[in-house]
Amino acid sequence: MPTPRELARARTEAEIVRLGREQLATVGPANLSLRAIARDLGIVSSAIYRYVRSREELLTLLIIDGYTSLGEEVEQAVAAVPERDHRGKFFALGRAVRGWALAEPARYGLLYGTPVPGYDAPGERTTGPGTRVVVALAGIAEQAWCDGALTLPQRDVPAQLGRDLAVVTEQLQLSAPPELIRQVALVWAALFGCVSFEVFGQYGQGTFADPGALFEEQLGQLAQLLGLTADA
Repeated sequence: MPTPRELARARTEAEIVRLGREQLATVGPANLSLRAIARDLGIVSSAIYRYVRSREELLTLLIIDGYTSLGEEVEQAVAAVPERDHRGKFFALGRAVRGWALAEPARYGLLYGTPVPGYDAPGERTTGPGTRVVVALAGIAEQAWCDGALTLPQRDVPAQLGRDLAVVTEQLQLSAPPELIRQVALVWAALFGCVSFEVFGQYGQGTFADPGALFEEQLGQLAQLLGLTADA
């Protein structure tokens, strides 16, 4: 069991992340201020460094927090769909990504927007949380392939790409052929491209009266691109 001291520290760290999220929405990632967070916590500015060593450390915590929140949202949405409804699971995943991004545009921008100058996210800490969505997508695709509800395009794969795909397939412990990861990677990038265009206003204001209808059409095309059969 954690000690009272450990519990108090965990509560303070959680509050620092919460205040960091508020700052993210108002001043953006480049202007995060540990001094301002210390002021909001009611502690002297030097005391904040007992919990967060630097602004870069705060950015890392916010990135992990964002990826974790998005990943949980996606996994819960996918789990709520019947096991063999692979197309339904894919649509649930896409809708969850879009819903989270529209509800949390500042956090989405930190994860998928313009990089923060001078900051490099530590892969050993962010890769795990950051790949939860693509892992969920790969899981949907593999189960659909195992059930005969997904077809892969019959075309040659360049030698080096084939080796890379095989490595990723092994890392994800998939039983499907490596070509499945080729399709997953394409759909993963396209899905977040569709979401980013809407979140960052790339379509132009008022271009689409119902962006949700456009996204549903895009999901249908992406499901086809992934290889999911229409009656899955």
